[in-house]
Amino acid sequence: MLIMTESTTVKEKVEHLKYLQISPRDKSWGLAITTAGYQHIHPGDSYPLSPYPDGYKFSENGRRTLNEYQLFYITRGSGYFESASCSRTKIEAGMMFILFPGEWHTFAPNPETGWDDHWIGFNGSFMDDKIRGGFFTFKNCVFKVGIDTRIIDTFHEIIDIATEEKRGYQQVIASLAISLIGRIHYEDINHTYGDTYIQRIINQAKAVMKEDLANNVPLEEIAQSLDISYSLFRREFKKKCGISPGQYRMELKFTKAKEMLLTTNMSIAEISSKLHFECIGQFSTFFKKRCGTSPLEFRKQSFKKD
Repeated sequence: MLIMTESTTVKEKVEHLKYLQISPRDKSWGLAITTAGYQHIHPGDSYPLSPYPDGYKFSENGRRTLNEYQLFYITRGSGYFESASCSRTKIEAGMMFILFPGEWHTFAPNPETGWDDHWIGFNGSFMDDKIRGGFFTFKNCVFKVGIDTRIIDTFHEIIDIATEEKRGYQQVIASLAISLIGRIHYEDINHTYGDTYIQRIINQAKAVMKEDLANNVPLEEIAQSLDISYSLFRREFKKKCGISPGQYRMELKFTKAKEMLLTTNMSIAEISSKLHFECIGQFSTFFKKRCGTSPLEFRKQSFKKD
C-alpha cells in the first residue's frame, strides 16, 4: 500500500512524501524501500513542511530514533546534522548523510537559507552486511558527493516508480537505492568530490534549473544565490558546457515539453503556460525549431506509433 501526500502552492511550497508497506517477499530481496521523498524548504519555512506520521516524528528535544536506515541528499541551502555517534556537523549543498536504525539523530535546515532535501528510507540484510563489513560506520555518516543531477534523477526515479506500484516495483527501486549506496562508497574512498569551485557552482546551477523549471527563476538570481557574478557565471558555464545557461534552460524546457506532451493530458496552452512561454505561438515556434514538427503534430504522431 502507498500513502502519499503531495502539495504545491503559489508560494512554491513543494513536498512529495511516500511511505511504503513492505512484504516478507520484498524483504527477502535484501533491501526494501520504506519511504522516499523530497522537500523544497524556503528560508523561514517550518521544518518539516508537514507533520511526519507516527514512527517518524521528532521528539520535543528535536531528536528521533528510527527502526530503519535513511539516506538524505541536500542539493540547496545549508543546515546541520548530529547523531549519537556523529558530532554536530554543518551540512551544505552536495552533502549526504545516513541515519542508522536504533541511533538517535537530529537535523534541520538553517532558517536563513532553507534547503532542498531528497531522501529514501530502507531496511534489509544488504545494508546490515555492509555495516558488518566496515563499508559504513556510525561515526562516518556524512559524505561530500557534490551536486550531481544523476543522483537527483535516481531519487526522483525511485519516487516515480513507487507511485505506479506495478508488480515488482520494490525490487526495481531497491536496486536504484543500492546504486546510490554504492556511489557514496565510491566517492568516499576516491575523494572524487574535489571539483573546482567553478565546476561545483555550475553543477549546482544545473540542479536548480532542472528542479525549478516550472518556476523560471531568473538566471541572475540563481547566480546571486550561488554568490557569483552573473557575467562570470555565464562565461564559465558556456566555457565548460558549450552552451550558455539560457540555452541550457531552453533545452531542459524542450525535454520537459516532450515529456508533458507524451505523458499528460494537458493542452498545448497549459504546457506553454507551465513552461513560462509568453504565448502558444512562441511555444510552438520554439518546439518546431527543435523537433521539426509542432507540439500538436508531435503528440499525434507519437500516439499513432503506439
